[in-house]
Amino acid sequence: MKRLKIIISIFLLLSSKSAFSATYDGKDPNEIWSEMILEIVYIHTNYVLKTDIIQSKIQSINEKIALENSVELRLNLLIEKDALKDNLAILKLKSESDISKIRYLKGLQIIRILYDKTLSLDHHFSSVRTFSEINKMANPNQYPEFDKLKELVSAKKDKKTGFDLTAILGTNTLVSVVNTFTNLMVSNLSKEDKEKELANIECILDFTLRMQNDLNTIYFETSFLQKSNEKIKEDIEILFKEYTKPIGYQNTLDNCRSNDDWDTLTQKMNEYLVKQKTIQGPMLQKMMVNMEFPVDRLIQFIGQYNNFIELGGKFYEKFKIILNSYENEKQCESKLPLEYKKLKSDIDVAIDKFNKAYKPVEINGSKMKELLYGLNEFE
Repeated sequence: MKRLKIIISIFLLLSSKSAFSATYDGKDPNEIWSEMILEIVYIHTNYVLKTDIIQSKIQSINEKIALENSVELRLNLLIEKDALKDNLAILKLKSESDISKIRYLKGLQIIRILYDKTLSLDHHFSSVRTFSEINKMANPNQYPEFDKLKELVSAKKDKKTGFDLTAILGTNTLVSVVNTFTNLMVSNLSKEDKEKELANIECILDFTLRMQNDLNTIYFETSFLQKSNEKIKEDIEILFKEYTKPIGYQNTLDNCRSNDDWDTLTQKMNEYLVKQKTIQGPMLQKMMVNMEFPVDRLIQFIGQYNNFIELGGKFYEKFKIILNSYENEKQCESKLPLEYKKLKSDIDVAIDKFNKAYKPVEINGSKMKELLYGLNEFE
């Protein structure tokens, strides 16, 4: 009775969620896992309920055989018992086949979702501040105020003590700053003018010299994350190819996504299952393994994806700390570049995305693995 209540409640829940559906609907992968678990529980509970009835009949037949003296009646009972055992074997095979189908189709949904996430991440990394923008923030030579000062001291410098930098050294931040200061100190400007010019660029110099290495760190580590995401994208495309190979689907993941060819995948899967029901022995076992192995590979890939997302989130938390570490931000707020403020905003958005839109898929824990594999945890 308890199992019957469980199976009825699960059936009603699945009916409200369009059970056994391969549709996408923009769902979160964790929602797909939850649906898969419910569907597997439903199949397993239904299987156990039916096998309990058959087992009860077999037990009843055994009791009759023990009491029956007629050879003919005992033979009929044995034939009936064998038929029931055959039914048990058929039920078990059907249950395993249905669970494989659910794991496989839900796996396809998850692959699609994770692929969309990697494409979104790729776009995100590409839109993060470019090297030219980072260089604009970190290099005082890119600021009009500093450029104006260089022109001024060049015009007012002492011809005997002043000197001009080469094309190479002129682009070096530290050398350029030192040279500009040196020329300013020996220039023909009055003391008041020198102090005025210094006050005009002090925030620019303070910000760029303090933050240059940190800003470059953000750029290069973001480039590292982008390269890592490209590897994730390549791996999921390879996974899709291996995943769909057993059922005879030949399109790439990109083509499948671009042409919205998911219904063809479902059709191929159903054809594969129909064929599976017509064979027996080692070939049947091979076909079932061919379905199970790609799903196992998917679970391994999800672990790889989760690690990357957790790493990315930590990187952006680090970037936020770096950007908030500039100690003179209040005093120099009006002089700070707009790119700096935009970068801070981008970092906050990225952290939120890593915590929500790109968040890891929750498949950890032995109980979850038992549910995914349809083990007897449901009994």
